[in-house]
Amino acid sequence: MIEAIGNQYVVARPVYSSNTFGEEFKKADRHHKTFLDHLKGCCSCSSKKAKKIALSLFPIASWLPAYKIKEWLLSDIVSGISTGLVAVLQGLAFALLVNIPPSYGLYAAFFPVITYFFLGTSRHISVGPFPVLSMMVGVVVTRVASGGNTAPELSSNDSLDAQEQEKIMVAASVTVLSGIIQLLLGVLQIGFVVIYLSESLISGFTTAAAIHVLVSQLKFMLQLSVPAHSDPFSLFKVLESVFTQIEKTNIADLVTSVIILVIVFIVKEINQRFRSKLPVPIPIELIMTVIATGVSYGCNFEKNFGVAVIGNMTLGFQPPLTPSVEVFQDTIGDSFGIAIVGFAVAFSVASVYSLKYDYPIDGNQELIALGISNIFTGAFRGFAGSTALSRSGVQESTGGKTQVAGLLSAVIVLIVIVAIGFLLQPLQKSVLAALALGNLKGMLMQFAEIGRLWKKDKYDCLIWIMTFIFAIVLGLGLGLAASVAFQLLTIVFRTQFPKCSTLANVGRSNIYKNRKTYADVYEPEGVKIFRCPSPIYFANIRFFKQKLIDAVGFSPLRVLRKRNKALKKIRKLQKRGLIQATPKGFICTSDGFKDSDEELDNNQIEELDQPINTTDLPFEIDWNADLPLNITVPKISLHSLILDFSAVSFLDISSMRGLKTILQEFIRIKVDVYIVGTDDDFIDKLVRCAFFDDEVTDSIFFLTIHDAVLHILMKKDYSTSKFNPSQEKEIKYDFTVNTNGGLRNRECQVPVETRF
Repeated sequence: MIEAIGNQYVVARPVYSSNTFGEEFKKADRHHKTFLDHLKGCCSCSSKKAKKIALSLFPIASWLPAYKIKEWLLSDIVSGISTGLVAVLQGLAFALLVNIPPSYGLYAAFFPVITYFFLGTSRHISVGPFPVLSMMVGVVVTRVASGGNTAPELSSNDSLDAQEQEKIMVAASVTVLSGIIQLLLGVLQIGFVVIYLSESLISGFTTAAAIHVLVSQLKFMLQLSVPAHSDPFSLFKVLESVFTQIEKTNIADLVTSVIILVIVFIVKEINQRFRSKLPVPIPIELIMTVIATGVSYGCNFEKNFGVAVIGNMTLGFQPPLTPSVEVFQDTIGDSFGIAIVGFAVAFSVASVYSLKYDYPIDGNQELIALGISNIFTGAFRGFAGSTALSRSGVQESTGGKTQVAGLLSAVIVLIVIVAIGFLLQPLQKSVLAALALGNLKGMLMQFAEIGRLWKKDKYDCLIWIMTFIFAIVLGLGLGLAASVAFQLLTIVFRTQFPKCSTLANVGRSNIYKNRKTYADVYEPEGVKIFRCPSPIYFANIRFFKQKLIDAVGFSPLRVLRKRNKALKKIRKLQKRGLIQATPKGFICTSDGFKDSDEELDNNQIEELDQPINTTDLPFEIDWNADLPLNITVPKISLHSLILDFSAVSFLDISSMRGLKTILQEFIRIKVDVYIVGTDDDFIDKLVRCAFFDDEVTDSIFFLTIHDAVLHILMKKDYSTSKFNPSQEKEIKYDFTVNTNGGLRNRECQVPVETRF
């Protein structure tokens, strides 16, 4: 019964253990589905299920029929044109990061949009080149192509030398392989793998990738011949090469790139600050590209100043290629990292827009869509893509409602590929490098995350810093692997060393909190409440036991052994006939009984670990009082221990054995143990693993801490009323000890409890 009184409530109910609660409310035996049951469900067929699968594989079938032409079409057209222009420039710029000719970046900006239009679940992201992924692909291209890996020649373009053809083949093969990995992950329904990349890790990794992009573009901004590096410490080697050749800088390229970079940063800041007042963001990349191309063409920069330009832009498409199996074998690890990072970034951005506009997205379907997009793109000589944050921002901020805007942006890229691409031939590569760096502003601003994370969570801050260091020092591929391993290590560390605490009653109610945190607390005498805030498993069971010992103030195993050893000495006196009991008490007649503490073997130690058995004695010993003949045993005031397992989500087999040992040790020294806050699945697992026996029973489980405390108090009151100390007789015995040195009378008061 619950009764509300003002801002207070009064609850009247019985004290429940888990067993009594289940009996009263008729707990049902649930059947948990096995893997075979799930497999049967997946293999079952019905028209409804077939329709659901079809709609999940082709999301376009669900949103396109509901497309509102009058309300959305104009917005999608404006958004598509704006996004398409940005996609063209980013495709050209990010191709430099892959170390392939810029024109191939247009393929990477075109093909994935087509496939995502049919298969993607997000309505707002713009799929295509992403600087971090481009950098990761470029690292692989540099390593494999410079290693002399033989790849089939691409005879479709005679203007490319063999080295460039090999780079294109490597980039395409890596893209296809990463697409295959994404497709397999999606088909196997394991899109949850992205959860292992936390926000802190992604932020630190993308910031480090932005630094890599910045350093890699220096050679285009300064027009220097920098050898390729892909091994750990490659960033520092590139910087060394740049600074050793700094006197060879092309001043025209440097001045042009710096001017464009400053203008792009300023205008992007204006777009950010006045985004609510601007109808559409200022297309500064397009404006600067048009101006730079015109100036370069009019002033003939290539001939007069020796600048590097895009050069030949082959119009149209080239036939698909067959990926290299040899490249697959050499790059499977890198491809897996590219697949995971690409999906993580795309899914993160898609999640933001899905929450903002209230529509569902499917992580597994996103994997399938991105996987097929990358396979399709790689087959036509493009490189791996995801979604660029700035490009998706343009598509959304200019009014894009659906992927129709993405399809129209692909049309703009198509026009450049088949018709007007030649107009960009005079454009300097340093301009593309500056535009690429202009898109890194958001990533470089992520350094501010360090201070924010330090105030909120030290572990997340450490993950950010270590991820950044790993990616900078080891490179993007190895750095990502090391970062994930470090992040998982922090999780293990946090669960391996949980912040256990001792609880006490606050406010004389049913609320129990850390006793160190509050001043007005109440602890029932002889009761200790211990809380473990993490799962208990093989790695932290020792730590859990040590923390529990520290909380109660003694080792139950040590107390048990001391008591059994003392009991063994008392039995030895009785066996020798040296014990005589008289109504006056224990009279010890001895000149000093000595029992040497010999070293114990393993069998004797095992005997001391067994439960205390005093059934052969005519009395029970009060272990908290003084014992005769200088027999000392640790005294403990604890009679009940409550373990709060409300935050313990699982228990493995190894820790289960350790926990049972701990419970047995306390029970054998007459300390009642209660476990509270566990769910039914936790107890069911213990039953399946044969955890319970005559010593440790399932009656130790209670619903809440308060239930257990009230049970202890009621049990104590019952014991007090049944065995009233004021009415209980004090029984005394005489111990008469015979020794070779003669007899010596000494009266020893041995505290005992009457056996009923």
